[in-house]
Amino acid sequence: MKSIAQLAAFAAAAALTALPSSVRASRFPPLNTPSVAQHHPGKLVWADLFTTDPDAAATFYCSLLGWSATAVEHRDRDYTVFTNAGRPVAGLAPRPARGARHPSRWIGYLAVADIATTLQTAAAQGGVVRAPSRNFPDRGFQAIIADRDGIPMGLLQSSSGDAPDDEPAPGDWNWFELYVAHPNASAHFYRSVFGFAVAPDVNSDPKTHVVLSSDGVARGGIAPLPPGEDAAPSWLGVIRVADLDQTLAKVPALGGEVLVAPHSAEQGSRFAIIMDSTGGTVGLVQYVNNANPADRQ
Repeated sequence: MKSIAQLAAFAAAAALTALPSSVRASRFPPLNTPSVAQHHPGKLVWADLFTTDPDAAATFYCSLLGWSATAVEHRDRDYTVFTNAGRPVAGLAPRPARGARHPSRWIGYLAVADIATTLQTAAAQGGVVRAPSRNFPDRGFQAIIADRDGIPMGLLQSSSGDAPDDEPAPGDWNWFELYVAHPNASAHFYRSVFGFAVAPDVNSDPKTHVVLSSDGVARGGIAPLPPGEDAAPSWLGVIRVADLDQTLAKVPALGGEVLVAPHSAEQGSRFAIIMDSTGGTVGLVQYVNNANPADRQ
């Protein structure tokens, strides 16, 4: 049986596609209404699903997670904003099917304090700018880079601040996990670019995983890429759900697939990985006994 990392890496490898060469300015809602003065560089604050089938993807996530979808149109580009209990949490961007090796891929956005400086640092550390910084009215500045392993990651300098580090609600992004051949080398890149504190994950076995923290809060992890032709560097965004079993029971009927069955994870949480009806891959986590995976240090 394949490991979690193997399955996640396989799904991400299948999803490798050409990213848009630029991000066009469009009118999005601010991350926070009203604005807040807090900023938490390194926090996963947004994610975009690039997909060839936006209608199916919107139906899947709204039905599965209770998200709401609102279409935003700007010139010749359509975009959908997902909200969770009225708060914007993710977006959906159509992409052409021609030349696509896989129809859908999630890309997460990390909060940054100064996007211009972050882009310069990323380039100096061996990263590549895949979508240059653009100013989105009411939202702030966004860009997409690829790290030294070619893994895309978004940057977001929010004009309305970053949400407080409260416990994520069901339907919110909770964690991100990177799968790479050399976790320590990758950790150096993310520490240099995003200012993460890096420490071994004492809960992992073997002790080859690392935890990325900022403001004293664990934001994500880096795990070794398993051997095999199917494995490719990848990242996996994880969403909190209230009841993992009930959520997973909906997946097949919505056209998705459970890639990794629910099982116990760190801090007493329960974890699974799914592929949506269009090929996008996400992790789902349920807290047990108030366990928050982000508390890992």
